[in-house]
Amino acid sequence: MKPERQEVVRGSGNVFRDLGHENADVEQFKAILAAEIIKALDREGLSVRGAQGLTGIAAADFSRIRNANLDRFTVDRLMSIINRLGSRVEVKVKVRRVQPVELAAAGQL
Repeated sequence: MKPERQEVVRGSGNVFRDLGHENADVEQFKAILAAEIIKALDREGLSVRGAQGLTGIAAADFSRIRNANLDRFTVDRLMSIINRLGSRVEVKVKVRRVQPVELAAAGQL
């Protein structure tokens, strides 16, 4: 049996946009912030209970972050958690106009 030919599609760089999520940019940013929190916990060898003791933030919140359950978190809350872990967030913003053709292709028109 001959294998099916697969089409290769280049992603946008934002998986949430590629999946058609409405708030794709916010979800991507939250995922990046959560990844940085997880890196900080791993770097310091902190359990969720250890992180709670250090920051005063509930261990359950750290568990949610580790499990990528980010619905309850705002961007500023995640940034606050990073700050309490002893790191700072630097944001660089790049705004680009989206052409109507791109919006239509993404199903947003």
